[in-house]
Amino acid sequence: MQPELDLIITEGTVVLPDRVAKMDIGIRNGKIQSLTPSIPYTHGVAVIQADGLHILPGTVDIHVHFNEPGLGSWEGFQTGSAALAAGGITTYVDMPLNGVPPTTNAEHLEAKKQVAKQHSYVDYALWGGLVEGNVDQLAEMSAGGVVGFKAFMSEPGGEGEDIFTRADDTTLRSGMTEIARLGHVLALHAEDEPTVSALANQAVAEGRTGVRDYLDSRPIEAEVIAVKRALEYSRQTNCALHFVHISSREAVDIITAAKQEGLDVTVETCPHYLVLTDQDVEDQGVLAKCAPPLRSATEQSALWDAVALGLIDIIASDHSPCPPEMKQSNNFFEAWGGISGAQSTLLLMLEEGYHRRQISLPAIANMLSKHPAERIGVSQSKGQIKVGLDADLVLVNLEQSYTLEHDDLYDKHRQSPYVGYSFSSTVHKTIVRGHIVYDQSSGLTDTCIGQFIAYQTGGVIHG
Repeated sequence: MQPELDLIITEGTVVLPDRVAKMDIGIRNGKIQSLTPSIPYTHGVAVIQADGLHILPGTVDIHVHFNEPGLGSWEGFQTGSAALAAGGITTYVDMPLNGVPPTTNAEHLEAKKQVAKQHSYVDYALWGGLVEGNVDQLAEMSAGGVVGFKAFMSEPGGEGEDIFTRADDTTLRSGMTEIARLGHVLALHAEDEPTVSALANQAVAEGRTGVRDYLDSRPIEAEVIAVKRALEYSRQTNCALHFVHISSREAVDIITAAKQEGLDVTVETCPHYLVLTDQDVEDQGVLAKCAPPLRSATEQSALWDAVALGLIDIIASDHSPCPPEMKQSNNFFEAWGGISGAQSTLLLMLEEGYHRRQISLPAIANMLSKHPAERIGVSQSKGQIKVGLDADLVLVNLEQSYTLEHDDLYDKHRQSPYVGYSFSSTVHKTIVRGHIVYDQSSGLTDTCIGQFIAYQTGGVIHG
């Protein structure tokens, strides 16, 4: 007789969207089948003893850059997803830029899917790109399963002829009209190009190319101008918006007001804006360079207040790697920007949010898992611990501390600004659809079991 369950996780403390409770989790065929105070043991069923551990929904990181096809030397699906698995991330969404070619049409989308297939430790979805001249390509990418689209309001940079370019105002408006028709969300990098380019050009022309010169060239004002303009286009087109890596409380408050007005808009920030400051850029150099840049300690404190008030919908890593040589330049403007920290996202939020600021575990799990799954249309299988959903789980010891060392990292170039950071918690196990993909004692599994997740109206499919 076949056992009713494949796996029981017993005696763990389970983090649900609205509470924390001691519960057993029963899993069959990769799905959560039961969630009760106690599940009787049946002979032949595997058991994970989780006494002393907290069980959170696997993190859903909707903002990573794995750069394949074409730029696997920067980061690839296998090394990038390995880092995510070690950090408790069970689903991610890869951004459309930096690949060669970028994901801006159905053919390029299929090329990315083929590279990713059988090379990811955890489940994944894909963003399509909105760039000048490809609005008529969005529908085919939607049919190909993208969970939404990404556009830049400032120049993203890149190399070669086939690069991802900024969406000008005409492209934004027409693209948002089409994305609204398709029922998707547009993720936006919101910095005003005229503002940042004018300040950067002036600084470089005057020979001011240091760290502080770069930071000053991308002020909060540029973020605010772009956010306001995008919100106005949302009003005109009825397009849902998701603002990525917002760095300032002023921008958060403007987005919050738009929500209250009735606009379908969400806001994301990243661990680096909540953990690092502009002083860290001064101290660590280009390792901590990103756009928008890290802000002052005062701005960071205001951003944490927004987190505590529930004004931040989503926390995502914006894991953005590159080869070490691209971060070596005497001109800070020319060095490639991007922070590689996805492996630490969950533990940083537990450390800085839960341990230091007493933000509840359900609130943290909702920002890391439930809300991102809802935003990209995969909440029918991802994002929370609930009967019927995928058994995507991370078992965490909240009382076992460790210090992150260089050799602990799994991403390709191991350039994390968090090396040397002391955490109060550790990831004990990461489970994807009932399969252990990472164990603290033995490391990664030998098999890349990650599957592509395609957006579906009313649900998701695995393929």
